[in-house]
Amino acid sequence: MELSPNGSFNLRRLHRKRVGLALAGVLFLATIFGIVVLVTLLVDVVVTSVPWLDGQFIASLPSRNPGEAGIQSALIGSLWLMGLTALISVPLGVASALYLEEYARDGWFLRLIQVNIANLAGVPSVVYGILGLALFVRFAALSNSLLAGALTLSLLILPIIIISTQEALRSIPSGIRESAYALGATRWQVIYSHVLPMAAPGIMTGVILALSRAIGETAPLILVGALTFVPFVPQGALDQFTALPIQIFNWTARPQDEFRGLAAAAIVVLMILLFTMNLTAILLRNYFESRRAGA
Repeated sequence: MELSPNGSFNLRRLHRKRVGLALAGVLFLATIFGIVVLVTLLVDVVVTSVPWLDGQFIASLPSRNPGEAGIQSALIGSLWLMGLTALISVPLGVASALYLEEYARDGWFLRLIQVNIANLAGVPSVVYGILGLALFVRFAALSNSLLAGALTLSLLILPIIIISTQEALRSIPSGIRESAYALGATRWQVIYSHVLPMAAPGIMTGVILALSRAIGETAPLILVGALTFVPFVPQGALDQFTALPIQIFNWTARPQDEFRGLAAAAIVVLMILLFTMNLTAILLRNYFESRRAGA
């Protein structure tokens, strides 16, 4: 592009450069501000939780006396909830993604399903709570049980599992499928022996991250009737339950300062669970990638 006689192009370029630098500085400061606020909150929560975080806190049931209160029922309820949610959502989500990617014929109906799955992944969690209340608690008469909560959370994370599994399947080169077909393998043999093992790192990562989102959800569990005070440990899928987010919500709503310390300790336990799940995703991904590299 030629310069104008008065050099206006050079002036605009200098102006754009200055605006770009200013915006980059603003975005950098915003990022630093967010990190500082997050670190400050984490440090405050950890410091507040130190006097309360011990073995008795983990092994004790909730109590109206702060000195005797613990998270045993909430912790076990969360583990029950995640186990049931994984048993329901993972097979259904992976199977749905396999069908959509490997078996379904391309057409307007498939594209309609894909658009709806993408839209469902962005629906607020409270909407899934309302759906779970109407469908599982009232229509299916499951009451406020672990199974009703697990089914509701399964609906919440199912679109995420389907989308992440589809992306993992799409990352497998088509030449691998064609080579297996050329050797006489059936479609299912190709999927079972080649596609799934190679896509396993991405599938596992998506599943663990989806479950990590589910374990911290509060609104759907409140709507399906999870109790804020459960002085017993659930023994089965149809028992009433509470979970760590519900217990934290209950303690932060109380006026006594001691309960805020208990809530901070429960937040630390929940963060440890989330960190463990994310670490598991990384280790599983590295394990399957090393197996694929060595094969």
